[in-house]
Amino acid sequence: MNFIIDNWYLILLALVSAAMLLMPLAKGGAGGLTATNAVQLINREKAVVIDVREAGEFAAGHVNNARNIPLAELQERLPGVVKNKALPVILVCATGPRAMRAEGIARKLGYPRAQALAGGMKAWREANLPVAKA
Repeated sequence: MNFIIDNWYLILLALVSAAMLLMPLAKGGAGGLTATNAVQLINREKAVVIDVREAGEFAAGHVNNARNIPLAELQERLPGVVKNKALPVILVCATGPRAMRAEGIARKLGYPRAQALAGGMKAWREANLPVAKA
């Protein structure tokens, strides 16, 4: 019992660390959609792929049939590109952070099935999935 009383701060530190490590699991994974799951959504549910990178990045390589809407223009252009809000929307960027922001914007616009591709185009390429160039 003396050990616990004398080292309460170490025990507290261990509990806080464990909680922080488990937090991403409680939120539904590491944040985003895997490349494999994205392919399944595209093939089975006709998901729409929106690439939120700038035009130059998009031209260097993108997911087949993806539409390019830079993040700064997403709020204005997404409703015109994806009219059916029930369809899954996959948001892609270079490594993931922009797509995560885009997911929040899409959800606010009424796209409940919007999801960011975890790892972005980097993860897509690492999975050896096809890349189109414009």
